[in-house]
Amino acid sequence: MGDARLASQARMFPLRSRAMTTPRPILDAPLDCGEATVLPEWVDYNGHMNVGYYNLAFDQALDRAFDRFDCGKAYVERTNHSFFVLETHVRYLREVTLGDPLAFNFQLIARDAKRLHYFCEMRHGRDGFLSATSEQMALHVDLGQRRAAPMPPHLDRLFADLATAHAPLPRPDGLGRVMSLGPRAA
Repeated sequence: MGDARLASQARMFPLRSRAMTTPRPILDAPLDCGEATVLPEWVDYNGHMNVGYYNLAFDQALDRAFDRFDCGKAYVERTNHSFFVLETHVRYLREVTLGDPLAFNFQLIARDAKRLHYFCEMRHGRDGFLSATSEQMALHVDLGQRRAAPMPPHLDRLFADLATAHAPLPRPDGLGRVMSLGPRAA
């Protein structure tokens, strides 16, 4: 069952790293979070990627980023600490369809001892247009107590350095956006 389960997961979660001749620095601004391809099961009856799979694709891209930060699955197994997403705001800007390549990036907006506020973009991997964004707030958690906990010093330093590297980036369009029908709504 183990091999079949892994093969099934690889098909469901096809995120992969971009082919690189040299490893890219972890402090890239914004940080590359890999690529994926829109699979048949991700496409709904409207002929485009279903909203639920946008969230899945962003989640898998963020898993790759957190693995690069050494606070992904191996960190959880080693320390019994993790990050929980507290809030997500996804914007669907331009549809993608079956077989479209996707590329993801990560921008750290703010941080403190326990939380990360970040913004991710999903772009069409060939044409480059912005398809969707996901703004998230994550909390560092002690899994033994199921309570918020300060990040260890090495992660605190890493995210402080990443915040410094990302500070010169322009604020992403749509950051902190609130949903509203606007003044014309009756």
